[in-house]
Amino acid sequence: MDLPLDDRLRIGIQTLHRRTEPAEGPWLPAIDELQRQVELVDRCGYDSQWVGDHIAFAIPMLDPLLQLAQAAMVSRRLQLGTAVYLVPLRQPASIAKQVATLDHLTEGRLVFGVGVGGEFAKEFEVCGVPVGERGPRLTESLAVLRKLWTGEPASHKGRFFQFEQVTMQPPPRQASGPPIWCGGRSDAALKRTARLADGWMSYVVTPDMYRQGLDKIAAAARECGRVFDRGFAASHLLFTRVDDTYEKALDAATLSLSTRYAMDFRKAAQRYCALGTPQQVVERIREFHAVGVRHLILDFVGPYEERYDVIERFARDALPLLADLR
Repeated sequence: MDLPLDDRLRIGIQTLHRRTEPAEGPWLPAIDELQRQVELVDRCGYDSQWVGDHIAFAIPMLDPLLQLAQAAMVSRRLQLGTAVYLVPLRQPASIAKQVATLDHLTEGRLVFGVGVGGEFAKEFEVCGVPVGERGPRLTESLAVLRKLWTGEPASHKGRFFQFEQVTMQPPPRQASGPPIWCGGRSDAALKRTARLADGWMSYVVTPDMYRQGLDKIAAAARECGRVFDRGFAASHLLFTRVDDTYEKALDAATLSLSTRYAMDFRKAAQRYCALGTPQQVVERIREFHAVGVRHLILDFVGPYEERYDVIERFARDALPLLADLR
């Protein structure tokens, strides 16, 4: 593997506002809840805070860019990012403006994680985007973003988007724009990452699958002559549950993820999650680190009302066991 990876492991937390499921009645997210969580994540010594994205999903979700703008007012230290933003559902010029704005509102702490989605066809239908076009739309949209983020007159003539001599001001706070980390596990997604992104963001993969993914990205980068001037961010979103036993953690993860994805997730949880006691979870994290993961995004599954306790418990009982990697 010849990708320029970071020297140390960084650990972040996925999700800000989320409704506990199953639930009844209206969902009324509160500012105090977000403030409490972001302050807790910051105080406990994590490195970043992340938010997912869907237009229409099996459970209620809020817009990720607006949530991160709110979170940026609470912590001045944490890196903030999308894991992942479904670019094909939107028009890239609007994305460019919103993300550039958010890069300023976060004072340059933003990472733009992107993906194609596709698991929920109805959100593509409502956005007027054929599901089969999601890959090519993401690829072309990334080119549009890079052009508009220069702050100079930009033109584009592509399959989906065309414009002449458009200047978007101000450009993002970070030079060349916020880092773009691409999600996806297919060969096409890995090649896209090698050509166009600053990092890879995987989920629902095993450590061995992750190693193979990095190898494919490295090979594709060599093939196209890509040089990663800003380094390469090797990240992974890991469903995690710390509990008294592995069995309790598996039961909680199965209930939570089966509700979230509207399918039986038990076998997938056994294969892809980090579950059990702090020591068992840390062992799984070390397996991912050994194959190249350098930015781990923990999605703590289970009843959402337990999130504060789980964030503190992991920081108290698991982070010290990872001190040598951080």
